[in-house]
Parts: sequence; structure tokens; C-alpha cells
Amino acid sequence: MSDDGGLLARLHFGREDAERDVKDGLLLRGGFLPNAAYRAAVSGQKMLIIGRKGSGKSAVCMQLMADRGPGYAGKTLVTPDEVAGDEIRRFELQGLPGDSAKALIWRYLFAVHAARHLATHAKQAHGKTPTSVKALLKFLKQNGELEDGGLDRLAQTVQGLQTSLSLEAFGVKAAIDLAGTSSEGARAQRQLKVVEHGVERAFADLGCAAAHPPLLLMVDQLELVWSAEPDSNSMVIGLLLAAKHAAGRYTGMVQLLLFLRADIYDSLSFGELDKFHLEELRIAWTEEALRDLALARARASVGAGLTADRLWQELFPPAVEGEWTPAHLFRRCLPRPRDAIQFLNLCQETAHLKHGRARITEADVLEAGFQFSAWKLKDLSLEYLVAHPFLKYLFPLFQNAGYVVSRAALRSRFEAAEQSLHRLFPAYAEALTLPGIVDVLHDVGFLGVRRGNDIVFTGGNDLPVQPHESEFHVHPCFRAALGATAAIDLRRYEPVVAGDRLLRGDVFAAQTVGISQVGRDDRLLAELRRSCDSLLAQLDRAVSLTEDAKSQLRDEIRRVAEDANALPRGPAPIGVDDLLLSTAHYFTALAAQLSASGLTEGAPQVAHRLEEEARRLRRQAGGSYGSSGDSAGS
Repeated sequence: MSDDGGLLARLHFGREDAERDVKDGLLLRGGFLPNAAYRAAVSGQKMLIIGRKGSGKSAVCMQLMADRGPGYAGKTLVTPDEVAGDEIRRFELQGLPGDSAKALIWRYLFAVHAARHLATHAKQAHGKTPTSVKALLKFLKQNGELEDGGLDRLAQTVQGLQTSLSLEAFGVKAAIDLAGTSSEGARAQRQLKVVEHGVERAFADLGCAAAHPPLLLMVDQLELVWSAEPDSNSMVIGLLLAAKHAAGRYTGMVQLLLFLRADIYDSLSFGELDKFHLEELRIAWTEEALRDLALARARASVGAGLTADRLWQELFPPAVEGEWTPAHLFRRCLPRPRDAIQFLNLCQETAHLKHGRARITEADVLEAGFQFSAWKLKDLSLEYLVAHPFLKYLFPLFQNAGYVVSRAALRSRFEAAEQSLHRLFPAYAEALTLPGIVDVLHDVGFLGVRRGNDIVFTGGNDLPVQPHESEFHVHPCFRAALGATAAIDLRRYEPVVAGDRLLRGDVFAAQTVGISQVGRDDRLLAELRRSCDSLLAQLDRAVSLTEDAKSQLRDEIRRVAEDANALPRGPAPIGVDDLLLSTAHYFTALAAQLSASGLTEGAPQVAHRLEEEARRLRRQAGGSYGSSGDSAGS
């Protein structure tokens, strides 16, 4: 593979935001993977595309905007900025509740965008300009809406709805014909109905519904103008109500598509929310889908001839820490494209730019993984800064400890920090309880909950954490940054047999040992191996103990067995009594650490067997470890 170095240099998985991917051309060269959200949007079956930050909502939006072909009569993308959002949030009308008032602004914006489309579309697509289209053009000119005037225009729109619009193009003199309207809200509704009727009539006169596909109106990046305040939620609720209204009024002529972040949508509460369930599609990514996306983006950067085998067997190492590389990578990402793209690009940069390699090595992936984990821990707190400003202050509860956490252990850690958290965030005191932080950490994807043999992280329609559930796992994405790389906090076994004890000359002292001592040593070593086998069998029977903890315990017990097996038959180069006693002490420490972990499923039985084997080894060695009382008691 003489071109490996050049291939790795060209390998790139795209930008972290869809807008730059479109500008760079990668998205259009095949770097976009059509998914259920895209297919639902194209077919018009769904109006709401919902997903977490980085889940690919904007990629779907950008791809729809970039698509060429007869799919739509026109496309318009609305992305409100902070000033525009502030205008909408502050908008009020006497006589209307906040949600309904803000819905009127969105309805007006949709009507104006449709009118602008019709002003040019009529002649270009239909070769005629009916009177109804001319009336729309006149309305746009009289109200300064012929072109998008940006922030100043929106402020005038707000003022027009609160006072009066120029409706002479539709044969209405607002000052006279609406004079009897009782309130601001009623007057604004009357004016808006006139405008919407004008748009609807123009569509009908042109016969757009039967002649061609609809106009596509999309709203994206609403999170840029959202805050966890009632008026922000009211702004989003107003958007939903307006979209529902417009979709019904302009059926077959306008398709509405809203891209909403999941945490924003899930925070809403209003009476008509149940009417939107059939309009929802939530973006969900599997490991297989992320692999497909990675290959599509890699091919877009280096060429369509790149195969999956070449990507994962040659450019990347085949395995990392004994795990197939794609499984290792995507298990350590939150299931969304942005995270996968960042991790993959970081691996490439670590190998190519930092170390000048032609291929990515296992060491490069591990080095990139630590940096990526630190990024993601910080990004998570920033992603939810508005809704959960206390989030980053919860992370120290999981630092330098096992990534498997029991409810009891978490309660103990939380109680030590509770007063400080309440002092820092008094407005969130009701949420800063043990059940409250468990719910938040699970909702944001930081903690998974054990259900049967599975560890369930948030996503899809999974249940929230239930009161009886007591075992939680820190997501692999965040473990390296927290120093929580082992399942539970266990002291590693330090081999007694090897190395420096032999170098100190103990082997020569052992040569004078008599035949009876040799036989006793062999018998004691056999007892030590039997203890290890018994413990491994107990672990196999502990089906309810979390698999990660079992795997960690197995590794340590096998290290004990390997240490014993390293001794040759015959005169032992070290004191076998010392080996048994130090092992017994280690088993006692393991039992204490396992009990302290707070795990209740299977752990007490394993801890009890560890203690039993420790006592048995002390008896076999014929002495105490630290005091005669211990020996007598065993």
C-alpha cells in the first residue's frame, strides 16, 4: 500500500456543522447518509424533526436545500437570530394569551414567505399573473415586505400586527373596516386572516396544488434564540401552533418542516401538544448507522473506491484494547454524527499531523480518545447550560472512581455536596435532590441505568429512571476524562512471585529447604489455585452482578492464579506462607471494596466468598495476618 501516507493525509470525515459541510462540498459529494428523518421530510409525512444537538437535524435541512430536481416548487429556510428571537419573545397582544399571540407572528411570517414565492413563481412556472397575485405583490410593496429586510423589518412587522397593516391591496381599509374590533388581539387576527386569505386565493387561482409539488418552508436553529424561560417556550409553542394552522390552510401548496432540539421540545407543556404526536420523527442513530456514515464521508474525501475493510483494517487499526475498532470508537461517542465526526477526525489528526504516520495506530486512537473525552465532558455542560446550569458541578461526584455507581454510593457522595449545590443554585434546589440529579444525568446521556442484562442510556421512547432502579453506569464517552476507566474501584493485585524478590536472592535461601517443606509448599499452592477457581466459579454464578464488574474481578483473580502458577514445582523461591497470607489480605480488601461499591445485585455473595477464601487461606498458612485474634476467629 504505497499510497497509504497520501490516503491518510486526504482522509477527512467532514465538518462539525452542516453549513460548512455544504460550503466545502463534502455533503454534496456523497457525505450525506439519507436516513429516516430525510425520507420522512421528503415524503411530507412528518412536520417535526426532533433530535439532540449534533444529531444531524441541520444536515437534513441543508441537504433538502441543496437537493436539485423537481421535488419542490420552491424552498425557504427561516433561521431566526437573537434579535429576531427577542422581538418574538417580547411580542404581546391585548386579549390573547402569549402562545396565541406569538403564533400570529409565525403565521404572518409564513404568509409573507409564501406571498414572496408566488410573486415570482406565477410568471416563471405558470406564465400568468392573476389579479390575486398582483394583490399580493402590492401588499408586499405597501408593507415593505417585498424583500427580507432582516431585523428592522421584523420590528416593523411586530408593530404592524399590534397596530395596523396596510391591507388596501385586498380591498380593506384597516382604519375603517377594523375600527369596531374590540382588542389588539382580535384586530391582529382579523388582519392576518385577510392576508392568509389573499395567499390562499392566489395559490388557488394558479392551480398550484394540482400542477406541481408544494413550496417547502423550513425553520431551523431555533435553539439560538431559546432560553429556559416561559416566553421562550411560548415562542416555540406559537411556532408549532402556527405551523399546524398553515399546513392545514395551505394543504398541497405549502409543506412546513420544523427542526427542533429534543430538550427544547420535551420541555414544552400546552393543551394541544397531543395533536403533534403523529407529526414527530425523532432522529436516532445506531452503531451500524454511524459506521455507514463514517464510510460515506471517508469515501467523499478520498474516493468512492475506499472499502470498509480498507478503512477499518488498514487506515485504522483492526482492534483497540482487544475490541473491534469501530465498536471501540462508536461506543465512546454519544450516538450522534457530530461526536463521531469529531472523534474520527481527531484520530486522523493525531496520527498524521501530530506523529507523521501513514496509518492510525492503536496508540493514536487511545491518545485521541482521552482528548475527545475531555471535549465531550465540557461540551455536555455547555449543551445544557441553559436548562441545567449546575450540570458541570455534578461531574466531580464521579471522578476517580468506578464507572458503575450504585444508588447508595451516589447518595453518599451527593449528600456531601448537597449544601454547596443548593447554595450555588438556590433557584434549582427542588431539582437538586438525589432522584432529581439521577433524572437529569440520565436525560442528558451521562448515566445509563441497568435493566436486566442491558445498560440503557437515554434515547427513543425508553422509560425514565424508576425509583427501584439502583445501578447506574457512566457513559463510556466521559470515563477517560473523569478517570473512571474501571467498573468499580478495586486495588490491582501486585504480583508477589516475580521480579525484585528473586533479584534480592531469595531463590538461594530456598535451596536449603527440606523435602517436607517442598511437599507442603506444593500443597499450599494447590490450595491457592483452588481458591482462585472457587472464586471464578462464584463469579460465573453471580448472573445478576454487572458484567463489567465481573470482568474486572475475573482479571484480578486470574492475576493471582497466574502469580501462583509462575512458581515451579519443587523448592519455592519465596515463602509460600507469605504468598498465601498476602493473597488472603488482598481478597479481604477486594471484599471490602466490593461491599463499599454499594452494588446490591450479586455483589454481596461474591464479597462473602472472597472473605471465606481469605479465612481459608490464612488457616492453611497456619498463622494470622496482623493479629492472633484474626487467626483464632477464623
